[in-house]
Formats: sequence, structure tokens, C-alpha cells
Amino acid sequence: MTEAWAVVEKGVVIDSGGTDRAVPWWSFTKTVLAAAALVLVRDGVLALDEPLPDRPYTLRHLLQHRSGLADYGWLKSYHEAVARHEDPWSVPDLLKRTDIDRLRFPTGKGWEYSNVGYLFVRQLIETVGDGNLNAALHRLVFLPLGIEGASVALERSDLDGVEMGSAEAYHPGWVYHGLLVGPVQDAALLLDRFLAGSLLHPEQLKDMLMPYTLPGPIGNRPWMKPGYGLGVMTGEATGGMHVAGHTGGGPGSTIAVYQASSAQPARTAVYFATSEDQSRTEGRAFELLDR
Repeated sequence: MTEAWAVVEKGVVIDSGGTDRAVPWWSFTKTVLAAAALVLVRDGVLALDEPLPDRPYTLRHLLQHRSGLADYGWLKSYHEAVARHEDPWSVPDLLKRTDIDRLRFPTGKGWEYSNVGYLFVRQLIETVGDGNLNAALHRLVFLPLGIEGASVALERSDLDGVEMGSAEAYHPGWVYHGLLVGPVQDAALLLDRFLAGSLLHPEQLKDMLMPYTLPGPIGNRPWMKPGYGLGVMTGEATGGMHVAGHTGGGPGSTIAVYQASSAQPARTAVYFATSEDQSRTEGRAFELLDR
């Protein structure tokens, strides 16, 4: 098993180990998408609390998984197609398969993790970014935060040189909201610098980190009082530590990127492993925060 990690304080890496290769950021991509969307809200380009055209949900609902939209992760046929190394379905086909117009609960009245919701967030960002997600994320997030090594993987060739574990034949298009890849330390640096508050107004950042409280504790995972903000998993971890960030996983690997806001100074850590055990990966990331 390949492992890699980094610890950041005040925007600087203070400890790191493991491979220097790029890794998939999996659902930590959602945090970056949320950051980009909220920058567009800051600039008056997108509205956070106005319903999308002909839809009952807002950008806020999408970012917080409160839209009622389904998630393709529950489709057996999705996982079977990925395992057969097929090319991704078209977006219209995906939406048909997920019966996208049938909401699982009334918008704003429940919570259910939805990758489809973040596909719609991606589309909103692309609409104002000439259809190029990579360019939009670089302009809105990466360049302002000094992140140089991350990019959106679109084709199998974009994963050449990326540590994919047992999923070397994976097509990144199966992550419909976009799959960021980059150095491990860049993930921690991005979250640390973003949460320092240089991109958003203070009230925006506070709003982003305000959780919708979820049932807890969570099984074998190190969460006592879990919650979900706008693109961030946030709440109380084992030992009373308050954290914000995101866990991600896919075929062959997992990653966890979190900041402990209760630490002084604030500390951010990332842990990656070519293992699909999200509980272990989260636990190792939280251990790095608590050193």
C-alpha cells in the first residue's frame, strides 16, 4: 500500500512523507468547486439563494446536499460499468438513469449526498467560464491561493503518472463533477490558505462552515458530531477536535484533507492511501492534526 501525507501551518508545509507523485483528490474536489462557486457569488456572478431556472433548488441546496437530487453512487449498473473499464455514460444518459426529475425529498427538507448535485455546480461554474472547468478553477481558486500542481483530469491519459493504486485503467469522466489530481501537499496547502480567509468575505466563510447537523457518531469512522456545510464536511471528531475539510474515495484509493480549527495555530493535514478504507484514511488524517 502506498501512503502519502502532509501537514501545513500558516500556509507552509511543516511535515510530509510518502510519494511525490500526483494523486486523485476524489471528493475533495467538491470543496474546491464550492470555493469557486462562492467566489462567483462574492463577485455577484452567481446567486446563492435563488432557485435555478425551472428548478426548486438553489446553489446553496446543491452545495449542502439538500436539493433532494439522487446520487448515481447507488446505481449498481454504474459500479459494474466502472469495473468493466468502460467509457463514461453521456450526461443525458446519466440523468435518465438516475431519474433526475424525481426528488428523493422536498428541497430543503432533508439531506442526501449527491454527486449529481455537484455535477450541476460544475455546470454553473462552466457556464460563466466558457465551458472550461480547468481554466475556471485556476482563475478563481488555484492562482489566488498559489496552487500550481493541480488540474482536472478529463481523459485516461490525464492520469498518466498519477498514483491510482489498483485502478490504473480508470476513466476520470466517471466522476461527473470533475476529478482533480495533484500533489498531496497541494491539497493541504489549498485548504489551509482558503480557510485563512483571503478569497471570501468573512461572513461568507462563516456561512460555508456552518454545518447542517447529521446523525452521529458514524459507525467505525472518527466522527462524533458530523455535519456538512457548503462543500465541506465539518463537525466534532473523536477527542473533541473540531475539523473542516473533505474525505474522498474511489476505485483503488482514498484521501482525507482537513483543518483542525480548534488548534492554535490552525493546522491542516492530508493523508492519502492506495486503500479504499475511508475510515482508516480519515483516522490517519485526524491523527496528523492531533500531533
